[in-house]
Amino acid sequence: MSTPDPIDRSGLRPRFWETVPLKKMTQAEWEALCDGCGKCCLNKLEDEETGEVALTRVACRLLDGHSCRCAQYPIRHQFVPECISLRMQNLDQHMYWMPQTCAYRLLWEGKPLFHWHPLISGDAQSVHDAGVSVQDITVPEFEIPEEDWEDYIIEEPT
Repeated sequence: MSTPDPIDRSGLRPRFWETVPLKKMTQAEWEALCDGCGKCCLNKLEDEETGEVALTRVACRLLDGHSCRCAQYPIRHQFVPECISLRMQNLDQHMYWMPQTCAYRLLWEGKPLFHWHPLISGDAQSVHDAGVSVQDITVPEFEIPEEDWEDYIIEEPT
């Protein structure tokens, strides 16, 4: 069942992600790269010795666990000042913790998008149907003490 796409993907250059470097994309193209999986909004734990990053099911307080979208995206920094605004200028600083299936990471690494990405499938629901989103598996961060986050570590849905 198709769900409305909260990202306006109309009027974009055809298959721009295959021909346009990240640094040359328009703002609309940049935003359209988001697949809506919600994994970047999960709290992560980093092993201080190895640098390995683990995902938890503990989600940012603004993540809608069903839609996998930020409930306050345009004004999210008012509520979560530390929320990252991913930009071409800061990609290299954040790639180590970005999800393995993230379009920004894939293109940064020179890899193609997956068949379920809404830009390819034409359907925002395809990321959920493919089982790679965090739809309906998260718990809000305000319900779980930070010292217990380790109990909520998950393997990345891929």
